[in-house]
Amino acid sequence: MYKSKIFTVGKTKETWLHGAQSEYTKRLQPTIEISWILAKNNEQLESFLDNEKSFISLDPEGLLLTSEEFSILIHKKLEMWGSRINFVIGSAEGLTPKIKTRSTNLLSLSPLTFTHQLTRVILLEQLYRSFEINKGSPYHK
Repeated sequence: MYKSKIFTVGKTKETWLHGAQSEYTKRLQPTIEISWILAKNNEQLESFLDNEKSFISLDPEGLLLTSEEFSILIHKKLEMWGSRINFVIGSAEGLTPKIKTRSTNLLSLSPLTFTHQLTRVILLEQLYRSFEINKGSPYHK
């Protein structure tokens, strides 16, 4: 089974977002175990990442991929990193320069701006989609 840590600032407060996050986490459970590492602020987020060798940060300035390209990248990283993959979602202020510099990859989920809480759901959906693409399921048309 694959494992993923998702590092982010704050908790998901809105009930509807928490419900969507729970739904995609449930869908992913047979394939990948998701652990949420919640920091109080950007400084704590940086300290949590000090012990991590590699992680992908989500940032509007990052590389914009199609879902198929995202799937290929995720599966390559899972092979390279021993079935583990870590993601970082910044606070409302974005990622610090230190986190951006240390990131293995900077990815953008869209040229649009999303709240960091909504980004969590979008990331989970794209992870689910990437595994479905890899399986050849009809989920991704």
